[in-house]
Amino acid sequence: MAEKPLDDTKTYPHMAHWFDPVLLLKLLNNVVVSSMFGQYADRRLIIAALDTVLPEEHTKRAKDFRSRLTADKDGAVWIDWVADLGDGFDSTYAVASLLARKELKIGEVTLPRGEALIMGGDEVYPKASRQAYMNQLRQPYAWAAPDHDRKDDNGRPVLAIPGNHDWYDGLVLFLAYFCKEKPWHLGAWRSYQRRSYFAVQITDTWWLWATDIQLADDMDQPQADYFKHIAASMPENSKVILCSAEPGWLYTDSNRKSWEIMEYAASIALNAGRGHTIPVLLSGDTHHYSRYVGRDDRQYVTSGGGGAFLHPTHQLEQDVSVGFVDHREALKLGTISDQTDAKKSTSAAYPSFSTSKWLTFRNVFFAFTNWDFSLLMGAIYFLLSIVISLRDRPDVYALIAAVFGASLIGYTIKQEVSTRFKIWFSSAIHAAAHVVVLICAARYAIAFNNEHFAWRGEWWEVWTWFGLLAAEMVPVGFLIGSTLFGLNMLITCLFFRMNRNDAFSSLRIGAYNNFLRLRLTEDGFDMFAIGLENVPQRDDWVANPKHDKNNPDPEVPVFIPNAELKPHLIEKVQLRFRPRQSASTV
Repeated sequence: MAEKPLDDTKTYPHMAHWFDPVLLLKLLNNVVVSSMFGQYADRRLIIAALDTVLPEEHTKRAKDFRSRLTADKDGAVWIDWVADLGDGFDSTYAVASLLARKELKIGEVTLPRGEALIMGGDEVYPKASRQAYMNQLRQPYAWAAPDHDRKDDNGRPVLAIPGNHDWYDGLVLFLAYFCKEKPWHLGAWRSYQRRSYFAVQITDTWWLWATDIQLADDMDQPQADYFKHIAASMPENSKVILCSAEPGWLYTDSNRKSWEIMEYAASIALNAGRGHTIPVLLSGDTHHYSRYVGRDDRQYVTSGGGGAFLHPTHQLEQDVSVGFVDHREALKLGTISDQTDAKKSTSAAYPSFSTSKWLTFRNVFFAFTNWDFSLLMGAIYFLLSIVISLRDRPDVYALIAAVFGASLIGYTIKQEVSTRFKIWFSSAIHAAAHVVVLICAARYAIAFNNEHFAWRGEWWEVWTWFGLLAAEMVPVGFLIGSTLFGLNMLITCLFFRMNRNDAFSSLRIGAYNNFLRLRLTEDGFDMFAIGLENVPQRDDWVANPKHDKNNPDPEVPVFIPNAELKPHLIEKVQLRFRPRQSASTV
C-alpha cells in the first residue's frame, strides 16, 4: 500500500469550527430540538419500555460481563477509560492508536491494554449524525484496531455513556449503535450494553455504574429502579466506580443539577444496606484531566481528553464542597509528582495551570483562527455603518449601543452561568468597545468618501459609494471587531473565571489529550493517567506497510505517524483498602 497522507478532509474531519456562524445556527436548532425530545419523548423511557425483561435478567447481564474479562497473573483486571472523542481525526485517532496497543510502554512502566473500554460521553462532535458516528468515531477506532472477523461478535467489550452532543438527535443514533442486541463492531471492540445506562461487574468486589443524565435534566424512574435492583443484587461490601457524563463537582458554582443527579445515584448504592462503597467517581465532559480527593480518600476524576478541543485548567478551584448523601464533603485538588525534579506541584491537573494560562493568550489571534466568524463581524460592522450614513445622530448611536449590549449580554447569559454582575459588567465593556470602534471608523470612512467621491447624479454612483464603504468597514469588523471578541474571552477567562468553554473552543487545540488505565484488585486499585502532549498533523499520518487489508490484524493499525507517538504518565494514583484506605501519587 502506497504511503500517502489522509487528505480527504470531508471523510477525515479537522477540529470543528465552533464559531462558524452556520454551525452555531445548526447547534442552536439541535439544542432546541433535543430539549423538546427530552421533555416529550425521553428515549430512556422508550428503551426501558421495549427492553421488557425481568429484573433478574439485568443482574445476569451485569454479572455475565465479568466472564468477558481476563485477569492478569496477579489476579488484577485492567480497564480503560476515554471520553470526549470524535472531534478532529488527528487527535481522536492518536488516542485510539494508544488504546489499541496490546502493551503501552511509558518510561520504565509497561501497561497492558484494558480488557474493556469505557467511553465516558460525547462520542461525536459537534452534533450527532450518521456521518459523524461513522467518520469521527467508528473509522478511527476501526483503523487503530482493525476488525479481524466481521462475522465474529466476540471481542473486547466497549461500553459508552451518552453526553449532551450524543443527545442532540434525541439519542436515536447512540441507541442504534451501542444498545442493539447484535453487537456493534467498533474495530476490534464490540458493544455490550442494552440501555444508555448500565452496571457491570468487573471483579468479585468491583462494579462499574454508568448513569445517563440526559441533558443534565434528571434520572428517569426506570433508571432509578434499575440501579436499585442492581444494588440489592450485588455482593455485600462491593466497591462501585460511579460514572457520569458530567463532573458535577466541578460545576457547583454554575449548575448543581448534574451533581444532584450523580449524588442521587450514589445514594442508591450507599443506602442499599449492603455495605457498598464508592471509592471512585469518573466523568468526562470537561476536556482536560483533573482529580480531587474527598472523604475517606474518595477520588473524583475528570478525564475528557479523548480527542476533543482542550479546556482550561487554571480556572479549577483548589477546594470544592459538595453534598454527598446526607453530609457535606470537602474536596481538595490532588497533587501530582513532577517527574523532572521530584517536587510536588500544587494540583492534579493536565495541562498545568501555567500552560493553560499561556494557551489562553492565543485568543489574541482570534480574528484569523476564526475567520468565518470574523467575516460575520465584518458584515455586521458594514450594515451598521450604512445605518450611520443614513442618520448620523445620537439616537442612532444609542440604538447601535443597545443592539450590541443586548446581543452580547444575551449571548453571555446563555453561554456563561456566572454572577449577574460579572455578566453585565463584562458585556457592557465589551459592547462599549465595539460601539466606539464602529462609530469612529464609520464616521471617518463616510467623511472620507464624501470628500473624495465626486457625485454626478448617476444611479450607479450610489452602489459604488456603498461598495467603498464595504471595502473600508468589512476589514475593520474582521480585524478589530473580531479581535475585540477574542480579547474579551482572553481577559474574562484569565481573570474572571468566565468563558471556560468559548475561550478554548475558539482555539481548537487538539493536543494535551489524556485517558485512564485502571488496574482493579480485591484490595484496591491503581489508576494510570496517561497524557499525550503533541498530536501528529494531517500530513504526518501514513499508510502502515504491515497492514494487510485482505487479512487484517487487530494489532496492526492501518495508519501510523511519521514520528512515534510519545505518551507520558501524568500521574499514578494508588488506593488500598487494607489495612486502611490510603491514597498516594507516584
